[in-house]
Amino acid sequence: MNQTEIVNQPYSAMPEVMLPRIPGRTFTLTDFGAVGDGQTDNSEAFRSAIQEVTEAGGGRLIIPVGLWLTGPLKLTSRLELHAEAGATVLFSKRFEDYPLLHSQFEGKPVVRCQSPLDAEGLEDIAITGGGIFDGGGEAWRPVKKWKMTEKDWNRLKSNGGVIDESAGIWWPSAAAMQGAELVEKLIQSGEQDPQAYVPAREYLRPNLLSFRRCSRILLEGATFQNSAAWNLHPWASEHMTIRRVNVRNPWFAQNGDGLDVDSCRYVLVEDSTFDVGDDAICIKSGKDEAGRALGMPAQYVTIRRCTVYHGHGGFVIGSEMSGGVSDIHVTDCTFIGTDIGLRFKSARGRGGIVERIRIERIRMTDIVGEAISFHLFYEGVEGSGSAQEEMHPISEQTPVFRQIVITDIDCAGADKAFLVNGLAEMPLEDVTLRNYRVSSVQGVICHNVKRLLLEGIDLKLRQGPPIKLHQAQGVCIKDLTVAGAQEFDSLLVVTGERTEGIEWEGKDEVSSQLTF
Repeated sequence: MNQTEIVNQPYSAMPEVMLPRIPGRTFTLTDFGAVGDGQTDNSEAFRSAIQEVTEAGGGRLIIPVGLWLTGPLKLTSRLELHAEAGATVLFSKRFEDYPLLHSQFEGKPVVRCQSPLDAEGLEDIAITGGGIFDGGGEAWRPVKKWKMTEKDWNRLKSNGGVIDESAGIWWPSAAAMQGAELVEKLIQSGEQDPQAYVPAREYLRPNLLSFRRCSRILLEGATFQNSAAWNLHPWASEHMTIRRVNVRNPWFAQNGDGLDVDSCRYVLVEDSTFDVGDDAICIKSGKDEAGRALGMPAQYVTIRRCTVYHGHGGFVIGSEMSGGVSDIHVTDCTFIGTDIGLRFKSARGRGGIVERIRIERIRMTDIVGEAISFHLFYEGVEGSGSAQEEMHPISEQTPVFRQIVITDIDCAGADKAFLVNGLAEMPLEDVTLRNYRVSSVQGVICHNVKRLLLEGIDLKLRQGPPIKLHQAQGVCIKDLTVAGAQEFDSLLVVTGERTEGIEWEGKDEVSSQLTF
């Protein structure tokens, strides 16, 4: 494939995303005895209301202005929960209110607590309105000491709980702290009965929203916040529209992801805001052998006009991507102060193919780490030093990232402009980075990349060299601008015995071990 072919790779047209079909009947929560004082348990009122909507053939359940305390909600087909502006649904902080069930988390089938907003095998479901759904996450989450000020840490300890002194982690209870060990033993023994996991219930934190194998979903206008684990987690679902929602978690929230689109297809996410404790907008498709066996890729996903404030990554693919990810279009988004802007991550053992990804018109400011990052050594410490040189056998466990186009990007402030840590046996392949204007400490750093086009790159750096290529093949550089270029000893450093075919438009071919 020549450089022109890299630029003009074909991308599939995005299929239409179907909206849910909800009957026009309306019901009001207060007609079922609900009291919006933030203290009355409205679990039975919600259950009765949802049952009546279902028996009527579907409709809209209106949640009026007020504070509505409830246990987890089991949704049904052809149901719209409409929380009016001023309505806040407060999910219970009592662990015993959350039954254990078979679910999905972090790329594998697991036993977890039922999610506050839970659906499985449903069609035509919607959550709309300007209200708030609060997951009561502070009752569940462990907290790392290093993420707290001393004052906040002391306040947390005064609320009770227990502390793992060696790890520097506060847990809400001893059962939560000890749950990991028990759960691992049960998994290793092959135990699948949810009742066996009851002693670890306080460790098995629920995602705020878990929709599994559902079709025609709409989330519109609402705020989803303070989840015990991930915030929004659609899995193995299709035809999902998310628009004008606010997704919030404390910045220190453990596993506090915003949106994890997991093995889903036909998804539209638009005009939404994220401010979370982990990755903000993330595409996943299962982990390792379980993900490969399921073989359900994340596919045909459009993300546009979204804003991300705090998050480990603004837009992310991985690290659980073993079922594959393809045909993703991200455009016109803004990332403000995220740890990483565009984040691609995986590891040996995952397998899976990530391909046909197009990202356009992204604006970033004050990025803590890399503005754009490809890191295929996500787990463990093998991604540094001589380990990057090791050539492992290629197998179904080898992750593949290819056919990725990133264009029209502006970044005002980052540590690194563009970082690639590819695998020696399977380099990052067929990537275009075009029209990229960035101010950062360091520039472009690529290890193990094949067929890379850098075109129209404008770098303002504090440290050089602007471009470093190691074990790179078929790299083409066009229209490179470096502010204060005369201050750097060299603009390009090329190393690695496998490096070949480095072209810089207007210069002679660059050979290995050469610097400009």
